[in-house]
Amino acid sequence: MKELLRTNDAVLISFVESIMQEAQVGHVVLDTHMSVVDGSLGVLPRRIMVDDDSLRQARRLLDDLGIEYGTSS
Repeated sequence: MKELLRTNDAVLISFVESIMQEAQVGHVVLDTHMSVVDGSLGVLPRRIMVDDDSLRQARRLLDDLGIEYGTSS
């Protein structure tokens, strides 16, 4: 799997996840339970990972919506 997006924005994660589901792009959201570690402050970003062979399609979907998908570390 390849990282598509890394963000603290829960709304953006939910939106991108619904876009991937609708387009039938295999994906998973990682680090969803890390809020326990950071005291539920939302400081630690979550990552959306997509299947290797779907990365290009996933990026195109985000490009079409004007969503930046670079990672922030």
